[in-house]
Amino acid sequence: MKILTLNGSLRARSSNGTVLRSALALTDATSATADIAALPHFHPDQDTEGATPPAPVAALRHAVADADAVLIVSPEYAHGVPGVLKNALDWLVSSADLLDNPTAVLTASPSPTGAAYAHEQLRETLRTMSAAVIPDACRDLTAIGPKTDPATGTVTDPATLQDLRTALTALTTAAATPTPTPS
Repeated sequence: MKILTLNGSLRARSSNGTVLRSALALTDATSATADIAALPHFHPDQDTEGATPPAPVAALRHAVADADAVLIVSPEYAHGVPGVLKNALDWLVSSADLLDNPTAVLTASPSPTGAAYAHEQLRETLRTMSAAVIPDACRDLTAIGPKTDPATGTVTDPATLQDLRTALTALTTAAATPTPTPS
């Protein structure tokens, strides 16, 4: 089982990075994290039929195609999805690599109301892209700050860890379940 992760925060010590590392520690699946910071700005003229995509875009698409599941972790900026993550998704729209791929969305915020806007925007964008968004694998983690240990970069709150374990189990179970072929 191979999970590709996309982290919508580029900060070295982001709470979303902490959530991502902690979630991955709860599964036996192998994982890789896509370097979405290396992607050029989406430009439709560079993504026409028959065009060769820029190397970072080709690498992202190959990584998505090679994965059994995709885990997206993201903060919320100004009630929305961070630009770097939306840019990565825009580059995936014209490829079929995300089609029916089991996908989870974890958003984390220091706010007691969480990252609800970004969470719903991501889920809607992914559904539009025909990703198989697994509802039981999606979480909006609120007030994440006190639930982590900045010194170790890990989630320490038992309830949050259980929530992450449940989400990762739902994602890996969906990825391991064969998709029925239409008759």
